Amino acid sequence: MPSSTERLKVLFLAEGATLAHVARPLLLAGGLDPARHEVTLARSAAYAWMTEGLGFNVCDLDCQAAEVFARRLDRGSPLFDYPTLRRYVEEDLALMERFRPDVVVGDFRLSLSVSARLWKVPYITVCDAYWSPELPLDPPLPVLPFTRLVPVSVAAPLFRLATRVAFPYHARAMERLRVHHGLPSLGYDLRRVYSDADLRLFANIPALFPELRESREAGFLGPIAWSSAPVEGLNPEALPRPLVFVTMGSSGDASVLSDVVRALLPAAGTVVVATAGRVAPEALMSSKTMVFDFVSGEQLCRHADLVVCNGGSPVTNLALRHGVPVIGIARNMDQFLNMRAVVRQGAGVMVRADRVRAEEILAWARRLTTDTRWRVEALRLADSGREALAGGALEIHVARLLGVKGE
Repeated sequence: MPSSTERLKVLFLAEGATLAHVARPLLLAGGLDPARHEVTLARSAAYAWMTEGLGFNVCDLDCQAAEVFARRLDRGSPLFDYPTLRRYVEEDLALMERFRPDVVVGDFRLSLSVSARLWKVPYITVCDAYWSPELPLDPPLPVLPFTRLVPVSVAAPLFRLATRVAFPYHARAMERLRVHHGLPSLGYDLRRVYSDADLRLFANIPALFPELRESREAGFLGPIAWSSAPVEGLNPEALPRPLVFVTMGSSGDASVLSDVVRALLPAAGTVVVATAGRVAPEALMSSKTMVFDFVSGEQLCRHADLVVCNGGSPVTNLALRHGVPVIGIARNMDQFLNMRAVVRQGAGVMVRADRVRAEEILAWARRLTTDTRWRVEALRLADSGREALAGGALEIHVARLLGVKGE
């Protein structure tokens, strides 16, 4: 523990699976008072473009390639195998030896469940509330190779039965790792594998998960979400309404983008599309569309009437922070779990990425931009998000975890 005059050393480890797992630690690291914290952010070299010119230390982190992660996710395979996790532990420990942190903060860096305990350093994980062990696990059917061929009504109950075996199987690599290092079992519970830490901090709006209560082991950071820089010359406030912002992000189903945008045009005055660096199909071009690789989601959501996205928490956080209803076109488990909470609170609707129909997208777009009930519920969630962001700063949680006085 540092003295009252020394800065706390905080080491962030950002897994390179998706942009979100780098963006959240980046935002949190930048939010810590540099007069009181000596910050280091370790991230995959693939995301060096996000971390240029920062006011704190940045270094490379050995991470599984994002393409490998995406392939495992699409196939329903375990996201990390045992050799990868063992290699991660060695990398984690080397970084801890190098920077000697007082606390470690990880975002989906599952190996920290082991390495932080071996180094005996307090460990905070930034995660999503729907993986909290306090919540019952009722897994929705994600988009898998076979789901396009089988009716959902048949596939969903079979999938729920299969998860009784599949989820423990997904936890097996972590269990093997813990045994290797002499640590107790997590019970083959995938929720614990994804969220085990001394302190779990949820990057979500608290009102989306009213059944969760904050405690010494868990708390809400609020709807933190990264946004790229504003596009020069783009003035969303002046665009014809309704204004619809569309992005599938880095982990959504880009194959549906053209059909979705075409379906939205009769209900929209303007459709602004962010492709996340993917090649934009010619079909996206029209007098009503504006297409960018990256655009400021913060800037767009401040004026949008509707957001259409992959349903994951990064973009829904941006939308709901500004009281904008959401259509989530969900593909993976996280997106389904997140949108389930949004739908339950009446602030959006969910469409399966393997069941996208143009007429359904158009009908929902018209309802969500004309029926004020959706906007009212989204604004209610925005209020909850603002309260969490104001009162749940990482700095406060770090101080509480370490027992630092004077906070």
